[in-house]
Amino acid sequence: MKNNKWTKLNNLENTLVDWKNQGLGRLKIIPTTNPVPSSKLINNAHKKPNFVSSSDSPVARSHSQLLSVTPGANTMEIHVRKSTMIRPSQETPKHCLKVSDLDLLVPSVYVPTVYFYRRGGPNECSSNFFDAGLMKEALSNVLVPFYPVAGRLQKDERGRIEILCNGEGVLFSEAEASCVIDDFGDFSQGSKLLPLVPSVDHANDISSSPLMLTQVTHFKCGGACIGLRLNHTLVDGLSAYHFVNSWAEITRGVPITIQPFFDRTILGVGVPNSPKFHHIEYDPPPTSLSTTISQNSGSICTVILKLSLDQINTLKAKSKNDHEPTIKYSRMTIIAAHIWRCVCRARGLSDDQVSKLHFPTDGRSRLNPPLPMGYFGNAIFTTALTASSGNIQSEPLNYTIERIHKAIKRMDDEYLKSALAYLKQQPDLTVLRKGAHTYKCPNLNIVNLASMPMYEANFGWGQPVFTRVVNTYFEGVAHIYPNPSSDGSLSVIINLENNHMQLFKKFFYGIFEE
Repeated sequence: MKNNKWTKLNNLENTLVDWKNQGLGRLKIIPTTNPVPSSKLINNAHKKPNFVSSSDSPVARSHSQLLSVTPGANTMEIHVRKSTMIRPSQETPKHCLKVSDLDLLVPSVYVPTVYFYRRGGPNECSSNFFDAGLMKEALSNVLVPFYPVAGRLQKDERGRIEILCNGEGVLFSEAEASCVIDDFGDFSQGSKLLPLVPSVDHANDISSSPLMLTQVTHFKCGGACIGLRLNHTLVDGLSAYHFVNSWAEITRGVPITIQPFFDRTILGVGVPNSPKFHHIEYDPPPTSLSTTISQNSGSICTVILKLSLDQINTLKAKSKNDHEPTIKYSRMTIIAAHIWRCVCRARGLSDDQVSKLHFPTDGRSRLNPPLPMGYFGNAIFTTALTASSGNIQSEPLNYTIERIHKAIKRMDDEYLKSALAYLKQQPDLTVLRKGAHTYKCPNLNIVNLASMPMYEANFGWGQPVFTRVVNTYFEGVAHIYPNPSSDGSLSVIINLENNHMQLFKKFFYGIFEE
């Protein structure tokens, strides 16, 4: 097919949304004709009742397929050979886990993440490199302490979502790819990455879908990728990394470092009956004043921009050019200010256009008392601020930094508890859920993942060479990532309209040439 044409296929809606936005090639699915019989399960199913074969599980059966991806002239085939439902290796508590308002506030989606690993690192025993039997056994074992992950969502008698801890398990797929890791380039094209992650059939009732789906794909070069989806109602980013890293620890034979804590009711401690502050983060986002922007919006483009330690230090130095600040700003505040200014310029916003910046903020350590170590759920609040594009583009960088710094500093225990009180008063939290409408032009969402322990996911064969969330379908979203080298450099992965991206890159790096 030509660019801007795509085929709609059940169970691959996220892949296809990305395909359409990227304007790339084609995708076809061919059902596997020879499913693996249940009698040939690894480790013997009759001895391992925690493994359910692909032929015994309807959810698993739907993932037995051949994916053929053709972006341009290069063809990549991914053959999903086998899918297995993995259950906890021991009996786990059976009960309903109440979710918090923060759990219900996040989009009801499965967040796709990929981890790439190369074979043959130093001091590495690669004879059983990402062996499916070993990975599944460790996954079964980690589901014992993390037993809600093996549950399902359901609605209580009031229609409110809750987690049914029933031990039904998670999906584990084994796949082979016809390509090598280097064929993915700089990993910016989400359309190439999404086939490495199991798809979710959103047509199914919520109670029938696993809360986690994972796929281990082996490449011709000997490397491997772990692609997974975790239900956002269950976890936020830090909890997701907590689970993956714990799975990695068990795989390599060491105890879990941090035990999970599931009781969401702790978020209600000390919350007042009514909010004390006005919560701008829950106000509707500003809309575009320009009909030209809304009518001529292009497809979404994703790029990965590197920031070296020297460039970060240059930004810090430039933030002091106008006057010496009385406080030391964090590098994230400085980088976020720089991104916001560049986005406003690249979009060509008028001076009177109001832009809203969203900055997800972890409340674990900001609440008093802090949430317990290992809190497993959503604890993300939103720092938000608005300013006219004219001010953002014309004022010294230090002024924009100060705006963001003040907004983040406001996010203390009193403000967060006021936010929880506000949420408690809402009859329908889904109205406040953020999504594509929240972040699109003229607004922006910047997610700071620079301090996340994503490169600690060592399953025994070394740390990943690259990992990212595959979020290529929301315009106006930027993620700040650490780099595996731990040299202080960072990467910015940002989604913007195609007709804005080249200007954004020019402005983003132009400051280092002044």
